[in-house]
Amino acid sequence: MNRRTLLRTATALGAAGLATGVPTATAGTSTAAGTAAPSGSGRHAPLRVQVVLFEGVEELDFAAPYEVLSASDYFTERDVEVRYVAHDGPRAVTAAFGTRLRADHRWAPREADILVVPGGGYARREDPGVWAEIRRGALPRALAAARRPGLTITGLCTGVMLLSAAGLTRGRPCTTHHRAQADLAEQGGVLKKARVVDDGDLVTAGGVTSGLDLALWLVRRELGVDAALGLEAMLEYEARGTVWTAH
Repeated sequence: MNRRTLLRTATALGAAGLATGVPTATAGTSTAAGTAAPSGSGRHAPLRVQVVLFEGVEELDFAAPYEVLSASDYFTERDVEVRYVAHDGPRAVTAAFGTRLRADHRWAPREADILVVPGGGYARREDPGVWAEIRRGALPRALAAARRPGLTITGLCTGVMLLSAAGLTRGRPCTTHHRAQADLAEQGGVLKKARVVDDGDLVTAGGVTSGLDLALWLVRRELGVDAALGLEAMLEYEARGTVWTAH
């Protein structure tokens, strides 16, 4: 059985298990979890994604989820809107390796279904990046205030440490870049050995390249397995690593 058939079969079995109340295992997930279903009542409304930018943000951290989620619009009948936002309003940002780009949209998490928080600069405490944003405090406070029913807050790499500074990972299953995992656990996060950890309205992922896997998982969860497989074919990339999910 090839991977596409396996994933579709696992999805069907997961749906059947949810309908009958019988736990099921899904390919690519921990054995304690089935496949997360797409959002219910808002299924045909646009899927609104905001990717957070800040000084010193890592290029691949923000670019991979942005491209994957933007391209998902080609593989679903549901509209997908992806925007770059900055907490302090529309402005230019200089990323970790000098890339200059602009967040053209205002901070508006109440107008989002998914908020993606990338990382960057965690190894260089005096430079722009995650540590600087934690010291400033404005972005962690804004992330803490953003939490509400209907919003999934996601973080990847050391962006998860911004979620930790906001108090969003305390007592919750989560993961981050391997060099920050000790800090995350010390701050109350419940570390899971997985590339992506889905705890419902909080989804976290490991280091840098896991942004691809985070985005593909979100596409699979929100838009369905066929959309995710279509993206994998287009990107010439197969989702890798374990996805831990909690039902």
